[in-house]
Amino acid sequence: MSEKPQVRRIFTVVEETHADGTVRLSTPTRKAAAAAVFTNPFAGKYQEDLSLLIQWSEELGELLTKKAVAALGLAPDKIHSYGKGAIVGTDGELEHCAAIMHPALGKPMRANVGGGKALIPSAKKLGYPGVAIDVPLGYKDAAFVRSHFDAMEVRVPDAPRGNELILIVVVTDAGRPAARVGGLKVEEVKGEDGLR
Repeated sequence: MSEKPQVRRIFTVVEETHADGTVRLSTPTRKAAAAAVFTNPFAGKYQEDLSLLIQWSEELGELLTKKAVAALGLAPDKIHSYGKGAIVGTDGELEHCAAIMHPALGKPMRANVGGGKALIPSAKKLGYPGVAIDVPLGYKDAAFVRSHFDAMEVRVPDAPRGNELILIVVVTDAGRPAARVGGLKVEEVKGEDGLR
């Protein structure tokens, strides 16, 4: 078994929103996702100790967060929201997604977005090549910023194969377009406890 993830593909995509409903935006809102497709070392067999995936999450988290931030062309401290997702192929287990999104992934993500006091929202699923996942998003320094409760749909056209895993990191440069449901505003965030 390799001590390094055997990456088959890295997929990066940027979504730009210029209008939402009848509202035209003076500045588009942008989301970027970076996904790594790699061989699942535990496909087809039960493994009690999933620490190898936890270890890989740090390396892949560093790579993917840097790629997602670079795709937006922003300095790390200008990132607003973040989220993570994982999809396991049909020969794997949902727990493999949990391991690759272990809290160890949070350290490289936070280090590359200039902060990150809030929990990183996540989603996981078992899927087939081309399956979509909605990666949940939240403001990076305060969970109660309602304008940034959002998601980005991500899919990799030919993944995951049965013996693969996909790890996805998403970052944004803003909250939802034309957000207006109240709650804590970005400019009011204290950023001390990850909530407010």
